[in-house]
Amino acid sequence: MPFLTTNPALARSLAEKDYDNPTPVQLAVLALEASGRDLLVSAQTGSGKTVAYGLAMAETLLGTAERFEFASVPQALVVAPTRELALQVQREFAWLYAATGARIVSCVGGMDPRQEQRLLARGAHIVVGTPGRLRDHLERGRLDLSALRVAVLDEADEMLDLGFREDLEFILDATPPERRSLLFSATMPRGIIALAKRYQRDALRIEVAGAEGGHADIEYRTMRVAPTEVEHAIVNVLRYYDTPSAIVFCNTREAVRRLHAMLQERQFSAVALSGELSQNERNHALQALRDGRARVCVATDVAARGIDLPNLGLVIHADLPNDAESLQHRSGRTGRAGRKGVSVLLVPPFRRRRAEDLMRAIGIRPSWSGPPTSEDIRKLDHERMLSDAVITDEPNEEDASAGLALLAAHTPEHLAAALVRLYRAGLPAPEEVADPGEPRAARDRAAGRDFDGGSGAGSVWFRLNVGRRNNADPKWLLPLICRRGNVTRKDIGVIRISDEETAFEVSLAAADRFGKAARRADGDDVVIEVLPGQPAEPSKRPARGKPARGFPPSGEPPRGKTFRNRPAQGKSADGRAEHGKAGFEKPREAKPSGQGKGEGQRRSGRPNTFEGKPKGKPTRRS
Repeated sequence: MPFLTTNPALARSLAEKDYDNPTPVQLAVLALEASGRDLLVSAQTGSGKTVAYGLAMAETLLGTAERFEFASVPQALVVAPTRELALQVQREFAWLYAATGARIVSCVGGMDPRQEQRLLARGAHIVVGTPGRLRDHLERGRLDLSALRVAVLDEADEMLDLGFREDLEFILDATPPERRSLLFSATMPRGIIALAKRYQRDALRIEVAGAEGGHADIEYRTMRVAPTEVEHAIVNVLRYYDTPSAIVFCNTREAVRRLHAMLQERQFSAVALSGELSQNERNHALQALRDGRARVCVATDVAARGIDLPNLGLVIHADLPNDAESLQHRSGRTGRAGRKGVSVLLVPPFRRRRAEDLMRAIGIRPSWSGPPTSEDIRKLDHERMLSDAVITDEPNEEDASAGLALLAAHTPEHLAAALVRLYRAGLPAPEEVADPGEPRAARDRAAGRDFDGGSGAGSVWFRLNVGRRNNADPKWLLPLICRRGNVTRKDIGVIRISDEETAFEVSLAAADRFGKAARRADGDDVVIEVLPGQPAEPSKRPARGKPARGFPPSGEPPRGKTFRNRPAQGKSADGRAEHGKAGFEKPREAKPSGQGKGEGQRRSGRPNTFEGKPKGKPTRRS
């Protein structure tokens, strides 16, 4: 279906770019009822709105004329929230208006204002800029909007969120009241409605946002990951999808720096975008992504606002976004112009409910899985190698001659193995990652054992060098154990705390993985090691004044306080209790004669209480 534009110059530009099928927003702004009117358009990022308002502007600026006449002052103004988006609009207009002789000038923060002043003085038909820089030029008398015919506010809701309301009002007040106004916004909060009522006349309301609140061309994936394996999962996701370019979102600058360094160390061509970079550094990073020298961008939400990367096929949320709108803005970097994209949320078990809430808010039913395994990636590598152009393309005469010389010196098998080795040498190695989301009962059934929480069958005992004298408390011990061992609460059974050390149970299915992960040196003073032998039920305490220090030679756990990590009934898929709260059971212990209630106080110098328990008293067990 051809574009419904009446301007022959723009029609040729669209044909050269193979723009054959207009998007819904483009059809809406070019409809007969929208002709010449102010427009209030709700359209998502990546919906083709830049071309849409570029065509709508041309109807007012050119009509059916093919070229602009000289203009000493601007005839059209586009205001965008970020310099990247403004420069992107300038690039889009450059090819769209290429045959019209239009002079398009950008005025954005971080660029030389004197150069912008010189360009404005030479005459411009269209000015594209950010609110702060445009206001600065207006106040200094460098920008004259007295003859403006069209004003466009792009991503107006984001400009209000960034605090540009006063600047926008100052700019619009400097424009003629009879000018045409086109306001584009992903959402329509009260501030946008108020702005439209004040500066638009009988605006046509156009709603083209998808019913699901997202992009139809984006596939959302939610992947369960262990808290300490997020970076490894990112490596495997990047390797699994292998898109021309990808963006990884983090919530802090420090996380961006750490992840960027890790990806570079693992042979990924990656750049970082965060608020601490200078404009020159940002420009270099973005140019590296556009020309293919870099394929992965690690960024914060603020730093990534407005950027448009070519062939971006993958968005990874290393940290969950703060709200559903941020999730949409992040994911909207991909799935543009009819191309497919993937948005992957990496979700530790304790963040699963938050991820489900975010997905529900944008109308998406999550598809849960574990991260891609190294076996999955190696299988894909094999398939990709067989279809690689290096192998499938016909060799030229020089290459064929060199191939015959190699065959004369080596066997075909040897040469094939060398080709495989060369192919793999340029690929980052996949990581070994586990799926922490499978329910413990299913894992134990697969192993043929039951985790019985105390008898020793189906479990392995470990110990760590922290006890009551170090203020050991399940409130922080359990998260520490899960973090160090890449396991979840479902994998931990009884926890027994003595004066000097703590023993705890790990399900048999997770014990091997736990032991390998817990031995990793990470600068922590806490040492975790396996406890040999079978555990003994706690019976009698040592005599008063002779506390048990450490573990007995038999390898039994200490006969101190025992806490059972007992999940409540009705767990959800991520191990969270849906009815009630998980708690620690404290079994009743037999006391030797003469031992009073204050024995725990006298032995350790502090009450034997644990303030980190969930609400409510723990259940006594006899």
